[in-house]
Amino acid sequence: MGAYITRRLIQSIIVILIVSVLVFVGMRLLPGDPIFMLFNPNQLQNYTEQELADLRHQAGLDRPLAVQYFSWLGGVFKGNLGESIMTKQPIMNQLSRRIPVTAYIGVLAFLLSIIIGIPAGIISAIRRGTWLDTIVTTLANLGITVPIFWLGIMLILVFAVKLHWLPVQGFTSPFDDFWLSTKKVILPVFCMSIFGLAGNARQARSAMLEVLRQDYIRTAWSKGLTERAVIIGHAMKNSLIPIVTLAGMGISLIFGGSVLIEQVFNIPGMGRMAVDSLFQHDYPYVQGITLVMTSIIVLSNLLVDLSYGWLDPRIRYN
Repeated sequence: MGAYITRRLIQSIIVILIVSVLVFVGMRLLPGDPIFMLFNPNQLQNYTEQELADLRHQAGLDRPLAVQYFSWLGGVFKGNLGESIMTKQPIMNQLSRRIPVTAYIGVLAFLLSIIIGIPAGIISAIRRGTWLDTIVTTLANLGITVPIFWLGIMLILVFAVKLHWLPVQGFTSPFDDFWLSTKKVILPVFCMSIFGLAGNARQARSAMLEVLRQDYIRTAWSKGLTERAVIIGHAMKNSLIPIVTLAGMGISLIFGGSVLIEQVFNIPGMGRMAVDSLFQHDYPYVQGITLVMTSIIVLSNLLVDLSYGWLDPRIRYN
């Protein structure tokens, strides 16, 4: 077990480094100069080429790419993600304010997709062929196919613009005003959770149907066990491995979905900052955000893999 964890940690570090290199190089291959983004066209005319070159030197953009990368990587190992080219502010300061916003909405969406999606799929499998199964399957298919940005706009139009039940945009910390915060996160949390909820329901239904066909389940029924004992004691745990795998992948969707959701609902989170930084060619911001997101996703995948041994004792880590 210890050797497996060590091996996986080394693999995780390698994955994070590869992603950081790809993002680092990819950002610098994009057309445009971040120094030009500091000024509007009228202001830019007042600067000479030498002055612009001095600004590039101050930002470290005139050094070779390898030197820039290893300089940034050395700062990462010291807990320093660098400074923004645009604002000259430490990136860690901004991330410390943005990450809790994205995490709060993302965790709520993740929990909602688990708490509702998995039981709905299990009940649908147990009641296969009934009207309940039809409703759950239909809603799950709709949830997987609907574009979340379009859904967000439609929900804003209906519940905020037409009915005036919920705020249109923005974010308020639950520690500042819990009721207002709750109203503001209802729509973005629903939009962010809809794909995971539908996916978990479909996967739970499929996994449970597969387990219910097994011989040991038929043996349990033949022993006269109650439905509750058969489902909870025998079927549910053995059907959880593919469900847990999909749920672990849902963590990446939290941060991937936050990019669209935070743009639609004007939420000052990590996803919106990533989009703004990308358009401004603010390299350190994009690199820092990508590093944080990649680390979270890799760690979540490791935890999912480790959970397999608990769910199925037949699995051994070598």
